[in-house]
Amino acid sequence: MWAFRIGDDGVATELDPERPLPGPDGDSWLWLHFNLADARSGPVLQTLPGLPDDAVEALVGPDTHQQLQAERDCVYGVIADLGRDFDGLTEEVRLLHFAMTERGLVSARRRALNAVDTTRQALRSGQRVESVAALFELIVDHVADAIDRLSDDLALQMDAIEERILDLETTDERRRLGVFRRTTVRLHRQLAGLRSLFRRFEALEPEELSPALRLDAGRLSQRLDGLDQEIDALRDRARMLQDELSSQLAEETNRNLRALSIVTIMFLPPTLIAGFFGMNLKGMAYAESEVGFWSGVIVAVLSSAIVYAILRWRGLTRG
Repeated sequence: MWAFRIGDDGVATELDPERPLPGPDGDSWLWLHFNLADARSGPVLQTLPGLPDDAVEALVGPDTHQQLQAERDCVYGVIADLGRDFDGLTEEVRLLHFAMTERGLVSARRRALNAVDTTRQALRSGQRVESVAALFELIVDHVADAIDRLSDDLALQMDAIEERILDLETTDERRRLGVFRRTTVRLHRQLAGLRSLFRRFEALEPEELSPALRLDAGRLSQRLDGLDQEIDALRDRARMLQDELSSQLAEETNRNLRALSIVTIMFLPPTLIAGFFGMNLKGMAYAESEVGFWSGVIVAVLSSAIVYAILRWRGLTRG
């Protein structure tokens, strides 16, 4: 999809991806980025020189899980990144495949990613990178920046939802909180995995890696750890807001059931009286009276009023 030649001064020069790659030029190195959705990418990646078979497998393999493997002259694996579409950053977690040697970084993806595209724009703007490891760290930093922006946006939306919940305006917030909670769970899962990879990488002895491939894993894992704590806090906050919303909905349901129960109890005596007056038996009171109907109505209303007075006296009508 694109190619850069980075000189010994750290300045990146974009190359035409449709033309053959130039040969070695002093201490310069390359960044090659491929689209795995293109069937031509697999055969090209398998013919790149200097990559171990396991690194090639990591580049062309399926999107399954994150991994970070290190050999003396090659570091390769798969890391998480946020997606990108025509509207910009998305909340979807996607995977970036990579392999880096002293001579360059090879990266690949199946769907558009945010961090690599942001890094590409940074190189176009003149940002310098001193080594292959520095370029990879820049990509990871952009991954962290995107998650940080996303967490800030989620926090602002949760603030608005919390205000509406406190104002008892709970129209559609339950579904939105469910979406936020699912997003934070996915981000936490990927951040925890990525942080674990860098911590294991940090434990490697310096002599086990070429100097150009030594990542500042401690700094990266520390930043990812801070982000993970923020995401954890957002996840807990979403759960608490869901609990508060559920409590409000349960309270509203209880109030409705209480009102329905009071109305039902108040209509029980009139129903009983109507049943008595509806019996076709001899000797029924008011059967021959001109005011019999209204007498029954008055008795029914008085019975409801007496029941309501008893309920109020017992304190059962309070919300």
